[in-house]
Amino acid sequence: MIGTAYAQAAAPAGQGDTLMGLLPIILMFVILYFLMIRPQMKKAKEHKTMLEGLQKGDEVVAVGIVGKITKIDDNYASLEVAEGVVIQVQKQAVNTLLPKGTIK
Repeated sequence: MIGTAYAQAAAPAGQGDTLMGLLPIILMFVILYFLMIRPQMKKAKEHKTMLEGLQKGDEVVAVGIVGKITKIDDNYASLEVAEGVVIQVQKQAVNTLLPKGTIK
């Protein structure tokens, strides 16, 4: 009455489903890395390089204040924001290096 049952020759049912279930999550992390993490790391590296290259006489924007560097050390930079007005800011606060002659 009942014929012989033959087993299907394939991988166990749980292994293939698990990999296919994790694939979208892995794909989301890869996309997240290339769209968010990698550009942020690149920008941080450029900022660090810019900070290391700062020298006396450079014109910069620090925390929205435009000034000329009069003195610089490891952690702080002195900016001349007006004639005779010098402020100290943290070196990390320098956002942008301006082209020479921007401040008049």
